[in-house]
Amino acid sequence: MERSANIAELRPSATIAVSTLAKKLKAEGRDILNLSAGEPDFDTPAWISEAAIQGIRDGRTRYTPASGMPELRKAIAGYLGGTFDREIDWQGIVVSSGAKQSLFNACFSLFGPGDEVLIGSPYWTSYPEMITLARATSVPVAGDEANGFRLTPADLDRVRTERTKGLVFSTPGNPTGSVYTRDELQAVAEWCRDHGVWMLVDEIYRDIYFSDETDRAASLLDLPESSVGDAVLIDGASKSFAMTGWRIGFALSSVDLAKNMTALQSHVSSNAATPSQMAALAAYTDRERTAASVAEMRVAFRRRRDLVTRLFDEKLPDFPYLTPDGAFYLFFRVDSAFEPGRETAQQLCSWLLETCGVAVVPGEAFGDPRYVRLSYATSDEVLEDAVDRLERTIGRSHPTPV
Repeated sequence: MERSANIAELRPSATIAVSTLAKKLKAEGRDILNLSAGEPDFDTPAWISEAAIQGIRDGRTRYTPASGMPELRKAIAGYLGGTFDREIDWQGIVVSSGAKQSLFNACFSLFGPGDEVLIGSPYWTSYPEMITLARATSVPVAGDEANGFRLTPADLDRVRTERTKGLVFSTPGNPTGSVYTRDELQAVAEWCRDHGVWMLVDEIYRDIYFSDETDRAASLLDLPESSVGDAVLIDGASKSFAMTGWRIGFALSSVDLAKNMTALQSHVSSNAATPSQMAALAAYTDRERTAASVAEMRVAFRRRRDLVTRLFDEKLPDFPYLTPDGAFYLFFRVDSAFEPGRETAQQLCSWLLETCGVAVVPGEAFGDPRYVRLSYATSDEVLEDAVDRLERTIGRSHPTPV
């Protein structure tokens, strides 16, 4: 049966596909270490879950406005306003079923046939697919590898055309873990402003940042308003609050664009699940308890980052990596391990899963086939075991499969 041209070039999420296969093999009794998923391994803080349960008991199970409960949107505005010491108009916030939907809403509302949208590469696997669904053209652009692939105005000038309508990137980055400094972010923002380009910044990992000086990465909201033109900030509860399955994300934009995205969402999914909104309301309202929970997880992620980079230095020195300053991924090069029959990251990752039971995501999913993404959102023991298996399989002592 012929399918719509809308999905003719659509590819499934590679990260979800690898994670699903790893879970399937594990359920079949295979000894699998799943380092593919972008998901904190912590439970949602109990007091946040209790807020959802209490909401259900209180009958908060009906529809809300498509853009989210007004009290939640106001709480998010208050949370951001308190964090960045500035006024945030709550009517510019649209709550969605995860940051992924918020990104889709923005792309579908802003871009269309004939538009080109620049994507910071390596990129999160869903960015180009969302732009494809909007029937626009994605244009990957990478900064200097030695600078964590972070973009500069010069990089953007190389690929801009008269059709360039938008720029999408993340900081802290997925899959790289790279974090833009405030000056770097401001330079990109001013470039977008000067060229009439919409700037979509995915800040879902902003609070997972490993600095001794501050507990969060630089944000679009840190910049002078005069430096920022047309822009959308994407964020949500999934990563920082360990609420992946609750599916709560949001977009912050102008009030006019928020109305457009609300109209779109009203026809696609309506409101995010009401009990999930009640949980998020607790998280964004009780900033003191939320900060304590985030800080606890941040300490664990930093310890794991330090562990996995040390293990790579000791056991896999032939596989260079980008030192992650945020998020919870290690993006490392594997092209030195390519051999006949295993000539791509995709083939190598499939072989690793079958040979040593370690599930990682090939760089093709992120726009760079020389690399592989490993998630260290798991226990120290699992990370140590995984690197040991990789060392015995593709390290200097290979090829002795485990």
